[in-house]
Amino acid sequence: MVRLVLFDIDGTLLHTGGAGRKAFREALATAFGIPNGTEGIEFAGRTDTGLVRQIFQRHGIEHSTGNQQHFFDAYYFWLDHILSHNEGNHCPFIWDFLRQLSEQPKAPTLGLLTGNVRLGAEIKLRHFNLWQEFHTGGFGDDSEDRNLVAKAARDRGCRFLGKELRGEEILVVGDTPLDVACAKAIGARSLAVATGASSVSDLLVHTPTWAVEHLGKITAADVCAPLAI
Repeated sequence: MVRLVLFDIDGTLLHTGGAGRKAFREALATAFGIPNGTEGIEFAGRTDTGLVRQIFQRHGIEHSTGNQQHFFDAYYFWLDHILSHNEGNHCPFIWDFLRQLSEQPKAPTLGLLTGNVRLGAEIKLRHFNLWQEFHTGGFGDDSEDRNLVAKAARDRGCRFLGKELRGEEILVVGDTPLDVACAKAIGARSLAVATGASSVSDLLVHTPTWAVEHLGKITAADVCAPLAI
């Protein structure tokens, strides 16, 4: 049985109307005087810290702890501001799927597996009244490498539950091929949802355990039950 379910955020739990990308752009402009500095940068499935390194390299900014903190201080301000003025919504059937998980005979612990830095994740999820649903997770602060973020999420989940989990006791829910790769990195099951930029056929190429159009196409019981051998 699945004991830990780890959710990606952007494109999986919610759509922010591009608030994260916009906040990155404004933070770079206000903190370092570089307008439109994120043009051409691919955000989907990446970690915030990895994006900062890439953007700093592109613009010749020293990748120091101080500069990174200066950037994120501006980013948190802009993210909160933009979310308050931006259109956005929950991804389809999220609340129904979370309810189904909570109603399982042995309800799994819910966590996050996201490239967002922790405070950025909290700002986004609080805005959409979702933060309180999750008890643990791995974040972009943990590593620039998503697979190492996955390992951090697994290890925190194990500590939270007070037991070592086998791979099949963990489910990763995400909307990109990189989320599927994260699941494989920790030996977990993966539920790929085509609520982001990737279609079901795009996701199936990466051999997730399941791939669906949205969470209304599968039940929590389907993904939490023991896998057939």
